[in-house]
Amino acid sequence: MSGIVIKISGSWTTVRRDDGQFFLCKVKGSFRIKGLRTTNPVAVGDRVDIAVSPDGETALITNVYPRRNYIIRKASNLSKQSHILAANIDRVLLLVTLRQPETSTTFIDRFLSTAEAYRIPVVICFNKTDILSPEEMEELQNLRSLYESLGYETIAMSALSSVPSELRELEGLTLLSGNSGVGKTTLLNALIPGLEQKTAAISEAHLTGMHTTTFSEMFFLDNQSDPNSLNALIDTPGIKGFGTFDMEPEEVSHYFREIFSVGRECRFSNCLHTNEPDCEVCRAVSEGRIALSRYESYLSMLGDKDAGKYRGA
Repeated sequence: MSGIVIKISGSWTTVRRDDGQFFLCKVKGSFRIKGLRTTNPVAVGDRVDIAVSPDGETALITNVYPRRNYIIRKASNLSKQSHILAANIDRVLLLVTLRQPETSTTFIDRFLSTAEAYRIPVVICFNKTDILSPEEMEELQNLRSLYESLGYETIAMSALSSVPSELRELEGLTLLSGNSGVGKTTLLNALIPGLEQKTAAISEAHLTGMHTTTFSEMFFLDNQSDPNSLNALIDTPGIKGFGTFDMEPEEVSHYFREIFSVGRECRFSNCLHTNEPDCEVCRAVSEGRIALSRYESYLSMLGDKDAGKYRGA
């Protein structure tokens, strides 16, 4: 029978079968999905077939159905392999913070470009607004204006005190992602009363998250039994860096909306927008029509073919 992967912890995968039963599963053999070299051939959100063992308690995953999309990044310690955060998702809530910890614009842009590649909508949620100074609030508004001008939806919020009503009406499968410590689990607890997932304080030594969530897991927003219309959230471990995977240099600009649009006016069709003559993108950056932070993120991604380039970004 078929089901959906709802949790991955170590070598065990939890699958909710279509009849509502839950099984601890192993992956049959060592197969790869669509030729991808991944650290996890099965991801939360995958539709799978399982074969239940004679004891009726465990099962084998025998088949993974084709994915309509996924969020993928370079594995943290194996730069030639990838790690799939989640599959078959309808949107991402990307939680970012200006401090405690500080989320870099490079991280935001790298994540957005990967979501852009699969046309996955992203809502940028600026969390912990309750601890920001007036100057930091002004910086937040500038960032919101930047990303909204590119067509991205943004929200300013404090998951500890008040969650916007639009986040309480989510439908479909939503991925929560962001650096460690930005408040993903706090938001999850706010959206699903009674869940009480464990959270941890920020490290005072480094002002970074403590990786309280150690594995990916799906949590249901209601009791729907139809796996094709489920409403659920996927909580994932915090990400320190976000290395893009399997993008050729000439493709990177396609996933920066404004660079792709302006780049069509360049003299050369294969312009990489670095130091080529008559580059309209470089001109737009110098004139302030393309944000310098976005252009710097683009340049950093061009260097991802260099081993270790992405780490910490």
